[in-house]
Amino acid sequence: MGKRPIDEETYSPHAPQSQAHNFDPSQAVVTPVEDGKPMTPMDVDEIIPVTEEHAFGTKHLADLAQEEDDFKVFHWDVAGWPRLEKRLTSPVFECGGHKWRILLFPFGNSNGQPNDMVSVYLDYADTKREEGWHVCAQFALVISNPNDPRIYSTSQAHHRFTAEEMDWGFTRFNELRKLTSTSNGHPRPIIEGDCAKVSAFVRVLKDPTGVLWHNFINYDSKKETGFVGLKNQGATCYMNSLLQSLFFTNYFRRAVYQIPTENDIPQESVALALQRVFYLLQSSDQPVGTTELTKSFGWKSLDSFLQHDVQEFNRVLQEKLESKMKGTAADGAITRLFVGRMKSYLRCVNVDYESSREEDFYDIQLNVKGMKTLEESFKDYIQTEMLEGDNKYHAEGYGLQDAKKGVIFQKFPPVLHLQLKRFEYDIEKDAMVKINDRHEFPMQIDLADYLDQDTPARGEDWKYNLHGVLVHSGDLHGGHYFTLIKPEKDSSWFKFDDDRVTRVLEREVLEDNFGGEYPNGHMGQTGVRAPVRAMKRFTNAYMLVYVRDSMADEILKPFVEEDTPRYLRERLEEERLQLEARKREREEQHLYLTTKIITEETFRVHQGFDLATFEERNLPTSELPSFRVLKNEPYLTFKNRLAQEYNLSPQAFRLWVLVNRQNKTVRPDTVVPENDTSLTLEMVRDRMASRQNDLRLFLELVTPEMRPPASDPQSPPLMIFLKYFDVSRQTLTGQGRVYVNRNQKVSDLIPTINELMRWTPQTQIKLYEEIKPGMIEQMKSKATFAQSEIQDGDVICFQVDISDKDAQDYEMQSLYSNPIQFYDFLQNQIKVLFKPRSEDAEYKQEFEMTLSKKMTYDTMANKVADRLKHQPLMLRFTTGNGPNGTPKTVLKRTANQTVSEIVSPSYLQGQASLLYYELLDISIVELETKRSLRIYWTGAHNKEEAVHPFLLPKTSSVHDLCEHLSKVVTLTENGSRKIRIFEVPSACAYRQQREYQPTDMIGNIPESVDLFAEEIPVEEIQASEDDKIINVFHFSKDVARTHGVPFKLVVKPGEKFADTRQRLQARLDVSEKDFAKYRFALCQSATFKQPAYLEDEDVLYEHKFLPEDVLGLDHVDKSGRGAGARIGAAAVDRGIKIRS
Repeated sequence: MGKRPIDEETYSPHAPQSQAHNFDPSQAVVTPVEDGKPMTPMDVDEIIPVTEEHAFGTKHLADLAQEEDDFKVFHWDVAGWPRLEKRLTSPVFECGGHKWRILLFPFGNSNGQPNDMVSVYLDYADTKREEGWHVCAQFALVISNPNDPRIYSTSQAHHRFTAEEMDWGFTRFNELRKLTSTSNGHPRPIIEGDCAKVSAFVRVLKDPTGVLWHNFINYDSKKETGFVGLKNQGATCYMNSLLQSLFFTNYFRRAVYQIPTENDIPQESVALALQRVFYLLQSSDQPVGTTELTKSFGWKSLDSFLQHDVQEFNRVLQEKLESKMKGTAADGAITRLFVGRMKSYLRCVNVDYESSREEDFYDIQLNVKGMKTLEESFKDYIQTEMLEGDNKYHAEGYGLQDAKKGVIFQKFPPVLHLQLKRFEYDIEKDAMVKINDRHEFPMQIDLADYLDQDTPARGEDWKYNLHGVLVHSGDLHGGHYFTLIKPEKDSSWFKFDDDRVTRVLEREVLEDNFGGEYPNGHMGQTGVRAPVRAMKRFTNAYMLVYVRDSMADEILKPFVEEDTPRYLRERLEEERLQLEARKREREEQHLYLTTKIITEETFRVHQGFDLATFEERNLPTSELPSFRVLKNEPYLTFKNRLAQEYNLSPQAFRLWVLVNRQNKTVRPDTVVPENDTSLTLEMVRDRMASRQNDLRLFLELVTPEMRPPASDPQSPPLMIFLKYFDVSRQTLTGQGRVYVNRNQKVSDLIPTINELMRWTPQTQIKLYEEIKPGMIEQMKSKATFAQSEIQDGDVICFQVDISDKDAQDYEMQSLYSNPIQFYDFLQNQIKVLFKPRSEDAEYKQEFEMTLSKKMTYDTMANKVADRLKHQPLMLRFTTGNGPNGTPKTVLKRTANQTVSEIVSPSYLQGQASLLYYELLDISIVELETKRSLRIYWTGAHNKEEAVHPFLLPKTSSVHDLCEHLSKVVTLTENGSRKIRIFEVPSACAYRQQREYQPTDMIGNIPESVDLFAEEIPVEEIQASEDDKIINVFHFSKDVARTHGVPFKLVVKPGEKFADTRQRLQARLDVSEKDFAKYRFALCQSATFKQPAYLEDEDVLYEHKFLPEDVLGLDHVDKSGRGAGARIGAAAVDRGIKIRS
């Protein structure tokens, strides 16, 4: 047992301060139970003597809803209190096969005044335990009067005792003065005659899961359970829950492995990314990441921080995988596994007539509200509705008949996904709410009673066993998902909570996730009375997975190594080894340093300041030969390695160390000495180039012609680097190095340069010194190098002298006439990526240009115009919107605006900033008074026929736009010949039109809006006051998967939907064969994504339409483009998307 710090006020010296508990001994801590019945308030106040051990324990040890292993009471008589040692231990006693003792500090173990407090703890006394042992115990510690057991002070707690935390108790059990004086109406003190009885009531509890009260520090899921979890990317717990459920559906996992992915790229292939996740869940010892999987979905990082609907995600993922499985060994696996069949019917009561339609289902959505059990939800689902009285059914050949309308199942799939409708619209609150009502589900359910009486399958065994429970904890606006899974037919249950996996009991699977109220108000709290008001649970089952008992052996057949394709095992194993190698490399990083080498060749091609670019914010780092070397590698060993790398003799070169000068230049400073064989690379860096992480070296070739000239040892020659600025080519190239004496004049360098460049001796040259970034100055030819303050490693730039007229000509062409200007450009350069604004534009050229931040708008436009062979004033630019790069704001041409003001470099966008361009037919000067519009024409039959561009004065009205549009589209001969202009806003619950009025000015229409136009139907023009005009939209299977363009429909009083359907077919001009595949659903904003499908006998007019209620047409999108292909960012659907 460790020493206790005296300032601690916690149960144990090992516990964090937040766990401090300070109990008032005058208060009895109660969760009372007597003969199985809760006690009354009067019973609670009854004083029970310490000697009545069972009753005392029942009163003072709260019911923690855990199974008891053993219960023992130990009494310890303590005498001579004032003369006691500072620390005492009681005799050892046994409970639950473990040894215990009481640890007493008679005068306190805290930082209070001396002798002011009594501290008492329960101490685990059995030191010879196996590694990793633990025991869970609940206990009450009591100090009582030795003569009257009804006078006492007590505190209770529970704790998981381990080798790290072997004692637990109360540092501030009670004040010593209160224990030695009469208080709380007691006639005698607790410590009387310097004597007291110290008692321990210990209840050892069973821990079948092994994680009761675990703090999960250094918890190893693989070691404890054999399974690993999935990392949460931000809000992907809903996805993790579903993926674990699918992973343990072994038949599904085998099918996923059968998709051929040999040539796929993980971040672009959903199938391969899922295979990788599944394989790592099988083989890894650590939680598995899903970043690669979500990238394969085409999700941005933001998508991982948005919670989505589990059901919707499941459907989209399975549809994507189903398409990938076509034509492979796995073809049809998802249908065989998850797809059942149901029948919707209208059955006459008095005549033999039935109208029915069969359809597949992937999951079943069951009501929770008002349903106590899963069986009740199923009965509710197949409940029939009577059509009678004024609502009789018109049966073909029989006239109006009483009929039953309902749904019945034809067959259930081997793996049944049940979605419990925990989220519904509350009419009174006018908002979506979560239903936390109690809803019980069994471990096994027989579904035979819910099958059609006439189906041949009814005679089969339709018993299903619970395999998984997906749980949502929280409310409508947020929360957390985890899943409970029984991996094998006869295995235990496990909880998969993101990266943590634990064993759980059946009680935790069922009772803890039924919802409703906590039983007996119990929340697992200790030390407090049961709450008077019942507490609602916010953690409950959201999705259930049942497996058909007769097929469980096939579906859950244990996985063996051969079930994973060999090529996949080898590929993923190789990747795993690479990851481990990179991890080892990171772990060993402190042993290595990176050495970067500048050579004559890298200097020659360098375009910029210094000899290379290292850490310049606006410029890319130079690509230099780099070597990862051990810090303790001898320098001479490294030099010999370089000699082999460059095929040189070690005597043919020497290495200079580059240093960071105070003026922010990086230059060669000192030659590395070679006379010390013990010199290591780390010593070279630390002694000669301090304050640097990397070691930067210049490799100097020591050839006879380049050897330093002999000179005074006190004044050695200077090594100078030369750069040539070629005015005509607008380039800067390294021309090597030369040695000069300090006392030579600067002009003495000119003959050397002419000879080096093979120019005539008469060539006039100007010399400039690179002093520091942003400071390049022309050198004085008559000054000496010493007077010019030149030192080793300095850079001198030269150019051929040109006339003032030539210089002016270059500058007129936006070119640079001298190194000062060119260096300024390098210092202020910025890369800009130019993209066509419209994806369907005829021009597709995408290019990157390096511009100066000081460049004006007109200069930039001229450069881009030269590249595109277009007039500068007929170019229009638009800025990019953040990292996703969508077009944002059209740039207006202003005289003094610079590139740095136009494009601010964004770290999120990478090194290149983004601008969109458009090639216009008119000047942007003229365009400023006009508005460019693109109209998607859908005609009279809601079919996208063409896109029509217009350029009109901003003051034009929508009526003017219709007039121009009518001249380029074909209106129907007998139609209304009237045009409606509308947009499709994204803010509505379902997609619908927002019409522009004829008087609206087009200049007020937002530029980001996509505009549509249609010919208004004659029946809408002629609609009576009694008719309703409703919105209609297209979707496929799920209301979030929209396509096409919404339109309007006239609904007539009393018209049965069979007749409405015929008018719809005429409105859309769809063939009878294709239209037979359409389904029609009433989509109400007051229900959560649950469309109500219509039958022929329904009367749509009778529905009381709210503004956002719409009619949905459920059919396949034959265009293959979806809603987002033509409708801009403001109107794309909001459901989950997984790209191909």
